Amino acid sequence: MKNIIYILVVFISAFSFGQNAALFEKANALYNDAKYAEAIDAYQAILETGHHSADLYFNLGNANYKLNNIAPSIYYYEKALRLAPNDADIKNNLAFAQNMTIDVIDVVPDSGISKFIKSFANKFTFDTWAKIAVAMVFVFVLLFLLYYFAYSTNRKRLAFIGSVVSLILVCITLAFAFYKFDIDKKDNPAIIFAQESKIKSGPNPNSDEAFRLHEGTKVQVVETFESWKKIKLADGKTGWVAANDIKTLKDF
Repeated sequence: MKNIIYILVVFISAFSFGQNAALFEKANALYNDAKYAEAIDAYQAILETGHHSADLYFNLGNANYKLNNIAPSIYYYEKALRLAPNDADIKNNLAFAQNMTIDVIDVVPDSGISKFIKSFANKFTFDTWAKIAVAMVFVFVLLFLLYYFAYSTNRKRLAFIGSVVSLILVCITLAFAFYKFDIDKKDNPAIIFAQESKIKSGPNPNSDEAFRLHEGTKVQVVETFESWKKIKLADGKTGWVAANDIKTLKDF
């Protein structure tokens, strides 16, 4: 029975993949024929099947950019970049799309040591840092066993020094792993989709207006209260925006 279910799952997956591949080619053909709205519909149909890829989001961003849809183009480029963070084409097209936005927000730079630690932590994912830590634990165990069983004084000394260094590296990599986990946990970016959004000082339509933002601006969501999201800008400003005015990038 389990084998039959497994075969059915594989068959359905293969069939779905084939359909999506054909639909993707059709969408690309529509895009090449300058039928951008129809191409978007085809790309969206693929998304509705649960398939996500950097290429799919990139093409969605391109099609929306051709139609001057500021917020959707930036949104999909950002989604593509999350899946392929080192892709130069995505970065370049995102920069072009961002040039269409109205809001100019200054970025508050991190201070010296804080900037270095954050930059270094972001070199790897949390999983990679965790794997490095496990590897260092393995090295520590090997060196400790070598120290324990070695007869030569020089070998014992070298094994002891190596085990101490590896233990220190275990602590450092674990610290970076948890720091990276904390960064990722707090990272909740979103894109303003409303043409103009009134940012309030509190989660209430009757609250004072703090400032206004326009479509395509990237924000960080730091808190949620009912139908309101508390956002933070790169310059440190905070305020509350109606949840319907934004789309978070972590939603897949």
